[in-house]
Parts: sequence; C-alpha cells; structure tokens
Amino acid sequence: MKKQIIALSIILSAMTINAQKPLARAEVFATVDQAVGNIAFTNEGDLVYSHHPFFAPEIRVVKFDKETNTTTPFPNLEWNTPRDTDDNYLSNVLGIRNDENGIIWMLDMAQRNDVTPKIVGWNTKTDKLERIYYLPKSAVPAISQPNDMVVDTKHGYFIIADEGIGNGGDGSKAAFIIVDMKTGKTRRVLEGTRTTKPENTPTVINGKHLAVNGKDLLIGNDGITADANFEYVYYGPLNGTKIYRVKTLDLVDETLTEAELDQKIETYSEKPNNGGMSIDKEGNLYLTALETKSVAVVLAKDRNVHTMIKDDNLVWPDGVSYNHTDGYMYVSAAQVNHGAVFNDGKDKSTKPFYIFRFKPIEEGVSFR
Repeated sequence: MKKQIIALSIILSAMTINAQKPLARAEVFATVDQAVGNIAFTNEGDLVYSHHPFFAPEIRVVKFDKETNTTTPFPNLEWNTPRDTDDNYLSNVLGIRNDENGIIWMLDMAQRNDVTPKIVGWNTKTDKLERIYYLPKSAVPAISQPNDMVVDTKHGYFIIADEGIGNGGDGSKAAFIIVDMKTGKTRRVLEGTRTTKPENTPTVINGKHLAVNGKDLLIGNDGITADANFEYVYYGPLNGTKIYRVKTLDLVDETLTEAELDQKIETYSEKPNNGGMSIDKEGNLYLTALETKSVAVVLAKDRNVHTMIKDDNLVWPDGVSYNHTDGYMYVSAAQVNHGAVFNDGKDKSTKPFYIFRFKPIEEGVSFR
C-alpha cells in the first residue's frame, strides 16, 4: 500500500509540473553535433562543457565558439588524448565547474581507461594546469560514479555527489566524496544512507521505463549545489522525491559520526526525478526534470515545485549552470534515454543536440 501511495504521489507531481505554465521562455542558444553534459564558463563568459560520457566521446571536454558554432578541445588536444605513458589526460568527464579565479575544474570519473579518478583544474587566465587532485580507492570504490560537485572556495573543499552506479553498482552505496583543497585528503561519507541512495521511483519518459536488461536503473546522489555563501549544500538522489540540505561545515566536519551528521540533514522540499541542480542568490533551486522535458524550480518563498521552462527538444536535460556575464542559466539536452543501452543496443539519439538558456527568477550563483 505504501508503495502504491508513493507511486501515485509521483504521478500526480509529474502531472502538476506538466500542467503548469512555464515561468520563463526557453531559448535555443546553440545546436551541436554531440551530446552536451555539464556546462561551465570562463571569466569572459565562454562556454566550456563536457561531451556526455554516456556516448563515449573521442574529445571529452570542449570550449564553444558562439561566433562560428564550433568547438575546440579543452584545455587542448593533448589533455583529451588517452595514452599509456602517463595519466595526464581526461578519461571520462561529466561534472565540470568554474570558480571565481578563472579555474575550470573537471571531475574525471576514469572508468574508460586504467587511470585513477581525479579532479583536474585548468587556469584559463594563465592557460596552464592549476592542480590535480587524485581520488583514492578508499573514497572511490569500484561502484562509484562521481557525477557532479560543489567547488567551495570559501571553506576549501570539493564536495562530490557519487551516484553509486559504476561497474554494475545499483545506487545503494551512493555517497559524498569530500576533498580538502589544501591537503588533498579525501573521505567518503554518508554511503548508502537514507538521503544518498535512490528511492524506488523509476525514471519514466514517454511511458517507457529507463531500464537496463529489463531492470529499472535507479540512480543515487546526483544533483548538487550550494548557496551563494556556501552555507548550505542542497542535494538529492536522481531517483527520489526529496531535496535535502545540510550545512556545509557539518558535511565536512570530520569529528561528526555518520549518525550525528545524518541528524543534521534537513528535508528541504519535494522534487521530481532530476539530474542537474543550480541556485540563484535568493535561494530558488533549478532542477533538470528528466521525465517532462523541462527545468523545474523550487521557489524559496514556498518550497513548492513549479515549471521554469519546457521544450519538446529538451530531451534529458542534464546540467544547468549560470553565466555571470549575460545573466542566463544554460541547460543541456543530452538525449541519454535514447542511448543504445536503453534501447536494445540501438542508439536512437539524433542530431542536432541542443543547448538552451533562460533567464532565472533572480541573479544566479556563478561559482559554487
């Protein structure tokens, strides 16, 4: 009975989001030939984004030239070229963020190559490598899939959302990975706990379940963002009905036990099954609503879910990020559900792939 009530609640929530009039207009910013994952920006506002790793792209990360509608490998071709002599290259990147110092931080999940997962920081001001943070097996076990992160330059931490679906993982061991920017010390916290593991809320798009070999794919800790002052981290499993928040200083506090930390987590709001997450300076949360070709927003004033934008070409909206130079939120349409693994071995994705943008309700948070 409880499962039926949950399922009905999810259906009604999706119906409500579908029925709402969008609060903003979706504008096509660009069309490209490969699936776009997550988007970051240089200080000048140029887009730097990951090609979605689900489609095993040859070039992992690119910089986009709006004038010519073309891309170039970022930071260069060498960093996008796997080799056996060293591991100073990008293997498998989805999560990508920029900070106020002009550094683009790229979260390399590895997996495609026999290299250690890492965070690579490239300084766009000097056009040089800033630093590499390696992620050890103690923090990134085989089932890990480090998906997205907060770059907290105020307190000095990377806070990574790990979906827990790597190498056959079923999401039940999803977690956070905390990296100290000064020392490089890396910890795994809240693995398989109530707020990081997925709920039994399958992803259903156009009536079709997102499944592998007939089994629903349930994804853990996924969307993540932090407010403008890095006071709170907001997060939730992709497959789940709740957004949670926790004070950043509690999440990175090594003296807290898992049970003590869990007690400090607040259930913030309801949500649809979502991928990326962003926030504006008034605390409105923007969520890519995978099942409804839309971006939802949880308004700070009432913590209710509303439709922000919607478009028929917004197929599997993935990352959503704010560009401080033009005041727009940018969102990718990755078509992940059209990939071969979900369609009996046939890749049903079609060109072009879209990058949309829209005006947020309030000024967005650029660096988080």
